[in-house]
Amino acid sequence: MKVLGLAGWSGAGKTTLLAKLIPELIRRGITVSTMKHAHHAFDVDTPGKDSYVHREAGATEVLVASGNRWALMHEHRGSPEPTSQELMRHMSDVDLLLVEGFKREGHDKLEIYREANGKPLLAVEDPNIVAVLVDGPKPETKLPVIDLNDIGAIADFVMRHCGFGKA
Repeated sequence: MKVLGLAGWSGAGKTTLLAKLIPELIRRGITVSTMKHAHHAFDVDTPGKDSYVHREAGATEVLVASGNRWALMHEHRGSPEPTSQELMRHMSDVDLLLVEGFKREGHDKLEIYREANGKPLLAVEDPNIVAVLVDGPKPETKLPVIDLNDIGAIADFVMRHCGFGKA
């Protein structure tokens, strides 16, 4: 399974890009899954539901299944937050795993850079960034720079970089 991350400061448009890039890659014959890092407390469960009651009672893991999907919730219960590598072991094998966030970890990443955010270019400090996606002036970098709005060009780069050829 190939892994490629999307890194960028909050508000850069990572999720918006993924929502456009995933269908384009699937159209080209690539199976895609995603993994997202949340910087804040989040919950996929609802108070009052049986699964919520199970977790509140102290269960380390609760798996909820239906005819349409299943979800596994794992409580850290004081253990350290796992790395992206540790979490990837739980993912089913697909052609490409796109990782949103985890910007400080060691997998290859595309950086979404918006000068308007007023934040520094991550690629200056991160050798794992392989290209920069921009919607404005080109930043000072020797890396490939791709127009953030050109989904076809981004998909072409992803296909080449991950060794899928140009589909």
